[in-house]
Amino acid sequence: MSLRTRSKSIKDGTTTNQEDVSPSPSLSRRAIAQTLASTANLANLLPTGTLLAFQVVTPIVSNNGNCDSVTRLLTQLLLLGLAASCFLACFTDSFRSPDGQLYYGFVTRNGMWLFDYPAGTAATSLPDLSKYKLRAIDWVHAVLSVLVFAVVALRDRNVLNCLYPTPGKETQEVLSIVPVAIGLFCSLLFVVFPTRRHGIGYPVTAGY
Repeated sequence: MSLRTRSKSIKDGTTTNQEDVSPSPSLSRRAIAQTLASTANLANLLPTGTLLAFQVVTPIVSNNGNCDSVTRLLTQLLLLGLAASCFLACFTDSFRSPDGQLYYGFVTRNGMWLFDYPAGTAATSLPDLSKYKLRAIDWVHAVLSVLVFAVVALRDRNVLNCLYPTPGKETQEVLSIVPVAIGLFCSLLFVVFPTRRHGIGYPVTAGY
């Protein structure tokens, strides 16, 4: 083997070793990246019907952000109603009957109260509804859902132009920083304490 061939082989080996020892992203960086990715998908944490109503109705009620005293009040009432919808949706759940039908109900301390189950259906086809009873984590998810909706609403141009048409410098800084901070906080808690319910407006996983 010639000296030139050996030099090329040694050089290639050195390059390979340098590529193999390239540093991998740290655990903290991966956690931050996952949290940021969750924050970017905050809308996925909301009921689809509520989110759709917000996207469709808000531009109409707020007159595309050009609000007067009446439309500003209507916009505020709309946001309160949609926030209440997000809150109540966290206390709903569903189950699939043996015939494949999907039924919804409100969770209570004793189980689940069904509001769309046929009255004439035999009770033997019902699952054990006590396993759907209200838990403390449901209240946490309800509060987080309202906070997530507030973040989504405050990032909407029509809402900002309607409620804060001429914000001051400090107000502008708060509106730019606080929603992002709340979004990061809520995303982290949703990752640590994921919801196991399949309520109204939330997707039902296959086989559930």
